Amino acid sequence: MARRLDIELTSDRGDGQWTWRAAGAKQPKGTLDGSLLPGGTSVGDVVKVEADADLDGLTVTAVFAPKGARKEAETLEVLGSGRDEPLVTQVLAAKGRGRGRDSDDRGRSRGRGRDGDKRGRGRGGRDGEHRGGGDRRNERPQRQKSPARPKAPRLRPARTHRQAALKAMPTIQQLLAEEVLKGGVPGVRQAIDRMNDKAAAEGIPKIKREPLVALAERLAPTLKAAEWRDRAEAAVAGMETVDLRDIRSVVVAADGAARDEETRALAEQLREGLANRVDVEHNAWRDELAHTIAEGRTVRALRLSSRPPKAGAPLPVDMAERLATAASESLTSEVTSDRYATVIDALAFSPVRTQVTPQGIPANPGDELTKVVTKLAGRIPQIAAMFGIVAPAQKPRGKGKRPTPPPPPRSAAPATAPGPIEAAAAAADEEE
Repeated sequence: MARRLDIELTSDRGDGQWTWRAAGAKQPKGTLDGSLLPGGTSVGDVVKVEADADLDGLTVTAVFAPKGARKEAETLEVLGSGRDEPLVTQVLAAKGRGRGRDSDDRGRSRGRGRDGDKRGRGRGGRDGEHRGGGDRRNERPQRQKSPARPKAPRLRPARTHRQAALKAMPTIQQLLAEEVLKGGVPGVRQAIDRMNDKAAAEGIPKIKREPLVALAERLAPTLKAAEWRDRAEAAVAGMETVDLRDIRSVVVAADGAARDEETRALAEQLREGLANRVDVEHNAWRDELAHTIAEGRTVRALRLSSRPPKAGAPLPVDMAERLATAASESLTSEVTSDRYATVIDALAFSPVRTQVTPQGIPANPGDELTKVVTKLAGRIPQIAAMFGIVAPAQKPRGKGKRPTPPPPPRSAAPATAPGPIEAAAAAADEEE
């Protein structure tokens, strides 16, 4: 299942792989493909990623460029009738009080019934037009809303090959295999440790760890391959519509799961389909970016430029120049501090950030704008210098390994009914 988390980049291995750990914590940790990272990323940066949990841990499938808080106020444009009318109008009520006015109202109501030609036409006649002007509201041109972008469906694999792999195993192994599918071999180890802690507290014999872990390690490749094949077949069937991140995650896992000719052919079909899909998505992204720049939506275009479907693909030179020019013209001394902060927040993660030279800075930047510039100074040093802020020195990309932290202390688990691990352990003892 896919999950999102913030990670800290700990080192660059130099072979295209980066190591990471959870931001502010020591676990979880792992490696990711450097091609997923946005340009200008360095060791120590904290980024938001999407990762898939499988038997081996977490596999990073997508890296998101950080999004800043919206600084500009949301406004609604009010469209009038276009006619030059008084700003204030008034309608005086008829003279008289009490019964007189009620009688007059009833008389006018009866008059509408009798005088069908002139006043009995209701909403469709002249009287309806004079009474409320409701028909004029219907004639007012409606502002067209831009259609919402459809959300791509997520991958929904079947469990055909997974269930077949379970049924092919002996019954006693099926219980352990289900535990392997839930948490992998590390999950089996943790379950055994919890049960042994419980056994020690109750004064009963402990479970032998080595036979169960060895059996789980033998079952894991078969289960992993079956689970991957279910996902791969679902990805091939939904290649044109399924979320691109899910398809990427299946392709990334193909190296360790495709073990025979049939699954290798399936993996190759996935790679070809993904390449074609990325080309289509990238062309559509480039067209949308060009249209957004032409409309003058600079902030939207800057944010869009930082999230290309094809990682590492450069912007066309002419498009990059137009976007950099639009961003430079948006950074003047006349704009408000909030707007200035919004533009540089979007610019800091755009590939044209080094090509932008502001035309000026606000006379009184304010604390909020200064705070934003200070935070992003490392990514936009030329703008930070105009505010008198020195960009921090880049952290060295060390390749040394971090010391392995000690495992956390285990706590005794409460007494529960025997589970699959206990059953498998008892069967292993009986076989011996």
